[in-house]
Amino acid sequence: MDILLTGSVAYDYLMTFPGHFKEQILPERLESISLSFLVEGMTKQRGGIAPNIAYTMALLGEHPRVMATVGEDFGDYRHWLESKGVDTSLMKVIPGEFTASFFATTDRASAQIASFYPGAMAHSATQSIKELDKKPDLVIVSPSAPEAMKKFPAECRELDIPYFYDPSQQVLRLEGHELARDMEGAQFLFCNDYEFGLISKKTGWSLDQILEHVKILVITRGKDGADLYVGGDAVHIPTVPENEIVDPTGVGDAFRGGFLAGYSRGFDWKLCGEIGSLAAVYCLEQKGTQSHYYTREEFVARFRKHFDDGGKLDELLK
Repeated sequence: MDILLTGSVAYDYLMTFPGHFKEQILPERLESISLSFLVEGMTKQRGGIAPNIAYTMALLGEHPRVMATVGEDFGDYRHWLESKGVDTSLMKVIPGEFTASFFATTDRASAQIASFYPGAMAHSATQSIKELDKKPDLVIVSPSAPEAMKKFPAECRELDIPYFYDPSQQVLRLEGHELARDMEGAQFLFCNDYEFGLISKKTGWSLDQILEHVKILVITRGKDGADLYVGGDAVHIPTVPENEIVDPTGVGDAFRGGFLAGYSRGFDWKLCGEIGSLAAVYCLEQKGTQSHYYTREEFVARFRKHFDDGGKLDELLK
């Protein structure tokens, strides 16, 4: 299956705070909050939602395409993605711009405070699905510049291309009517439980009403796993026990990558979710969103310690 991913491409600057954010916040002084956290260390990692998802898909034998705008500093990152099997031919360099940057500080309880500089991502809407030589089978609409997030679903509807709607962090920027418009006709809606609450509040739609507008809804719930809703049925996907918790950044992207790798091969929804669950844990056990690695043989062996695939994952080994 030809899957095209749109969304942010960024360098991640990841820091660790040795305490708890909640102990530093005075609720009665929120209007004048002013905090500075002395962190223990910092690492620079390759990130951004689109390549994060693509990286996990590539580990599982897929060859996704990424369409995004990047900065002049993207050369080494491009080489890395191509070496893993990701098609970067639609990643457009914007002269005079830096690649977007994500700054995240994580505390001892895995709570996170982050900020994002868009850089070249601000030019995302200059690209167009209509101009592609090859029509994709599925388009992933994940967070990028707000204008692009509105443009790409509209183009998919016009071209009758199924799309996977993942507003994620941009739920805060999008209005209720915009979310409702772009959920309409989406093949998938992916979000975490907090984002689902915001989407429901902004649109005024309940769970049942949202399911009238999207074909498949997936809500990730952190340590409580994920829930899949499709065709009137609900399926719970448990988490896989981790060997250790190192960094939660990018775990949701890895889940999506695993889910899409299963979907690309025609697996049932439950199996897709279970693949996503294991892919997420591999990311959780490493620092950075693309630091985890496994062979497909290792992945299948670990999968079968926790789930029953009925032999279907033999497909991943071909």
